[in-house]
Amino acid sequence: MTRIGITGHRNLAPDVSGAVADLVKAYLEPYGCEMVGLSCLADGADAVFAEAVVNAGAPLEAIVPAAGYREALPPEHHPVYDHLMEQAVLVHELPHGESEPGAHMAAGRLLVERCDRLVAVWDGQPARGHGGTADVVAYARELDRPVTVLWPEGARR
Repeated sequence: MTRIGITGHRNLAPDVSGAVADLVKAYLEPYGCEMVGLSCLADGADAVFAEAVVNAGAPLEAIVPAAGYREALPPEHHPVYDHLMEQAVLVHELPHGESEPGAHMAAGRLLVERCDRLVAVWDGQPARGHGGTADVVAYARELDRPVTVLWPEGARR
């Protein structure tokens, strides 16, 4: 089975989120249930990807960057996060207490190390903080992991 990880932007506008969902679904479709998806389950790209994996009937692995991760996510995302955590066949919990950039980068590194290929829902811009999408993509490229960038044409963050 191919192990596919996700990195990508959070706080996507509704129209961008819908377009991203279409791109992710089309990308994953050839794999069907013959894949394992790896995600940190944050709002935005992570959750869109995880939902597509679950809907394909494939196993989902969750990576939790820190003990305080869920609480640091937007409250309106908590029900989605909780649902996806219930769907996960395996949960990797990192030993960090705070949901901060260093913990997020550690989670990104673990995700890259555990996947065969990485999907990046990324506008191609530099990371807005340590551990952002651009940093995870750079790490994947350092390890020679195949990276597929998905971003709706003309979309803005």
